[in-house]
Amino acid sequence: MNHRVYLEIGPKKVFACSADWPGWCRIGRTEEAAIGTLADYAPRYRVIAERAGLEFSPGDPEVVERVKGDRTTDFGAISAIPGLDREPVDAPEAVRTVALARAAWEVFAEVAAASPEELRKGPRGGGRDRDKMVAHVREAERSYARKIGVRHKPFKDTAGLTAMRDDIARVLSRPSDGGPLAEGGWPARYAARRIVWHVIDHIWEMEDRRV
Repeated sequence: MNHRVYLEIGPKKVFACSADWPGWCRIGRTEEAAIGTLADYAPRYRVIAERAGLEFSPGDPEVVERVKGDRTTDFGAISAIPGLDREPVDAPEAVRTVALARAAWEVFAEVAAASPEELRKGPRGGGRDRDKMVAHVREAERSYARKIGVRHKPFKDTAGLTAMRDDIARVLSRPSDGGPLAEGGWPARYAARRIVWHVIDHIWEMEDRRV
C-alpha cells in the first residue's frame, strides 16, 4: 500500500505529513524536499511506532491532499487542518493513536534523561537547553489540551504531567465523528497529529543537539 501524505503549503515552506502515522511530519522549501525529508526520517519514526507495538511499513508516499498553510507553517510548525482530519475516527484508530502518543511521551522522557542540560546551539546561537525544552513541551501540550476540552492549571511536577496526559489519552481514545472536540477546538485526528508531532520534533532536536 502507498503511504498517504498531505502537504501543508505555506508562503515559503512546505510540510509533508503522514495521514496515517500521527506526528510524522517534516518540512522543506519545496513539495519534493518536504516529501524527501519525511522519507529520510522514517527510520527515526520507526522507533516510536515499534515502541507503540505497531508494525511500521509505510510504503511509497502518495499525496492525497494539499492545504494552504500560513506564517506558522513557515516558522516551522504545522498549522492547517486538512479535510481528511474531519472524517470520522473509529475505535481501532483511536486506540492506535493513543498508543503512539504514549510511545512518544516515553521516548521523549528517556531522551531528556540521557541528554546533558546544555545542548549545542544553532548557527546563530539559538535553541533551548534541555530543561527549557522540557518545560516548553509541557506548556505547549497544556495549551494544545485545551483544544480538546482538557484543562489543567500550570504545574511543574511529574504527577501533574501524568494527570494531564492521562486526560488527553482518555479523550483521544474515544471514537469521533470528525468534528471539533471542544468549542472552537480541534478535531481528534488533527489534535493527535499536532500533539505527537510536537513531542517527536523535540525528541529529534534534542538528539541532534547533544553536545
